[in-house]
Amino acid sequence: MQVKLYTDGAARGNPDGPGGYGSVLEYVDQKGTLHTKELSQGYVKTTNNRMELMAVIAGLEALNRSCDVEVYSDSKYVVDAFNQHWVDGWLKKGWKRGKNEPVKNVDLWKRLLAAKEKHNVVFHWVKGHDGHLQNERCDELATTAADGSGLIVDEGLAR
Repeated sequence: MQVKLYTDGAARGNPDGPGGYGSVLEYVDQKGTLHTKELSQGYVKTTNNRMELMAVIAGLEALNRSCDVEVYSDSKYVVDAFNQHWVDGWLKKGWKRGKNEPVKNVDLWKRLLAAKEKHNVVFHWVKGHDGHLQNERCDELATTAADGSGLIVDEGLAR
């Protein structure tokens, strides 16, 4: 099954404010019918990068079978981590990056790798706020979630 996953994250007052993510999953069935699922969640205190990661995680975790997934994100942080093979280096170095510094958001990187494991995933970067229909929708979902009343605690920052 081929799925397109569009994602975006947002944080107000990054890194100490509320934030949210938005994800849009699209799948065209054998009859040519487009199926769309939207996901979003807001957090009391988080960062933009954590929300960018959560958008991809939520989308992948929503899939109930192995899929070929094309991820479209305006986050160079997420896209380059895979396309530039940063993640491979982090794993080899025990989640360390240059100058032996710890990788940020390791909890979410590990969760993303686990969510990605059963799928064939390709990452594409799209320019944000540039009229890309699905990216604009994800931005709307993320900012609405960040501004919403159902915010939850980001466990990664609560430690």
